[in-house]
Amino acid sequence: MLKIRLKRTGKRNAPSYRIVVADSRSPRNGKTKEEIGWFNPTEDPNKVVYDEERLKHWIKNGAQMTPAVEKLVEGTYEYEPYTRQNEKEERSTEEEKSETEEPEAQKERKAQAVEQEREPREKEEEDKGETRES
Repeated sequence: MLKIRLKRTGKRNAPSYRIVVADSRSPRNGKTKEEIGWFNPTEDPNKVVYDEERLKHWIKNGAQMTPAVEKLVEGTYEYEPYTRQNEKEERSTEEEKSETEEPEAQKERKAQAVEQEREPREKEEEDKGETRES
């Protein structure tokens, strides 16, 4: 099966992508049938260049677009560059949420978890007791 997908090129921390037609079993940067466009998110994330005629040709011949390529072609893709700062901010907000949670709520959650662990054990013990009696 043929896929229309992205092939990564460029340097470390500065990716650029080629929109290519390739067999679905080939590796991401492996052999391709045809290169039909490109996308460079580090220079201009809103600019996607591709040959519309060739895209239609390959779709007509049975190639399927990956979700990432579909978003690029439709223009709904939103590029958000990865930075370690974003990751740190996400962690800090999660920690703040757990710290601001009331101790009573934390105790309730722990109690519920313990109860959920006990229920299967109690059922097993009851089942064992019934089998012993008969």
